[in-house]
Amino acid sequence: MRIAMIGTGYVGLVSGACFADFGHRVACVDKDSAKIDGLNAGVMPIWEPGLEALVKSNEERGRLTFTTDLAAGVKDAEAVFIAVGTPARRGDGHADLTFVFEAVRELAGVMAPGTVVVTKSTVPVGTGDRIAAILKEEGVADFSVASNPEFLREGAAIADFKHPDRIVVGAEDSHAQEVLKEIYRPLFLNRAPILITGRRTAELTKYAANAFLAVKISFINEIADLCEAVGADVQEVATAIGADGRIGNKFLHPGPGYGGSCFPKDVAALIRTAREARSPLSLVEQVQTVNSERKIAMAGRVERAAGGSLKGKTVAVLGLAFKPDTDDVREAPSLTLIPMLQERGAAVRAYDPHARENAESLLPGAMWCESALEAVEAADVTVIVTEWNELRALDLDRVKAAMRGDVLVDLRNIYLPAQARAAGFTYAGIGR
Repeated sequence: MRIAMIGTGYVGLVSGACFADFGHRVACVDKDSAKIDGLNAGVMPIWEPGLEALVKSNEERGRLTFTTDLAAGVKDAEAVFIAVGTPARRGDGHADLTFVFEAVRELAGVMAPGTVVVTKSTVPVGTGDRIAAILKEEGVADFSVASNPEFLREGAAIADFKHPDRIVVGAEDSHAQEVLKEIYRPLFLNRAPILITGRRTAELTKYAANAFLAVKISFINEIADLCEAVGADVQEVATAIGADGRIGNKFLHPGPGYGGSCFPKDVAALIRTAREARSPLSLVEQVQTVNSERKIAMAGRVERAAGGSLKGKTVAVLGLAFKPDTDDVREAPSLTLIPMLQERGAAVRAYDPHARENAESLLPGAMWCESALEAVEAADVTVIVTEWNELRALDLDRVKAAMRGDVLVDLRNIYLPAQARAAGFTYAGIGR
């Protein structure tokens, strides 16, 4: 099938490349000419494992193209996916749909009759209705509007796309349903269930899923604090409760709070939607508060581990991205932690395998290093913020020898306390 993808950000680029890998002919459209020029030259605007090779192979086969020309990109397309940004609005936290509606108005003038317009971006409940209204206002008579939310994890997006737990299609007419079923037909071989719902149900499903995961993260973080207070081990608690099939073992890893492009934004947008519907989600509102306070509290943890003061001390911060296997630092705990360490008098030496380019301008005053061992050199305290694989297997004896001090603050619990102490560290983890 012929597909157009409007937007070449994280969702649009990964989705477009994966659709092309299914055998569809995909045109990715973006107004950012520098980004399109880069993609046509093989330069990826994001770092995602396997993405560069996937894009290259499908370009070579003629199934994937990149253009700034909307009319050319959507020509003969049976489905046009909208995957533009929906950032949180300042002030009220609601999703800003400016880019979505701009794309729809421009699309109205060039789309073919019978086109299925699909929101891939995360959008509030009722957005599909507004898109349909705009298309009618612009004089388009023959079209369908559907919602097809993505459930991709940064760092594992290609695997998630090709082996999904479910495919949610929100559509009000049979034509849209059949077109989307055909697009996703290659996944039926993997027995991926396709769930057909109404548009509003699909739109809400995305927010509900992310909010529930945010609840799990915040829950285990608070249990970790309780474990510290009563002398229990949160890792063992998490393993025990995660073995319950009703709970599951995913997202039960304590840490410095969630970040990224989805959870903070989507939780805020869901809270706003619920308030406007006069059906407030008090539990989700509390999760938002808990997570914000969690990030702030991490500086205090580091300070206490360092003996109560950071003045004149050097702190090595390992990991800046909000999670491993991505260069994304949006809402990352490191962006809260590092300025607070600096305010308390610490000099910060920072290292991340891929996120430096995105983080450097946001963290003035930090000294950037090319490796973890370089970062810990002469440091009084080492703090692990992101659980990159390369940080899981550090030679602790070499790290200790390179440091001036002996404090290791492990905000991801990637080392066993006994292991760290055997290497000579004063170890501080989370919930243990």
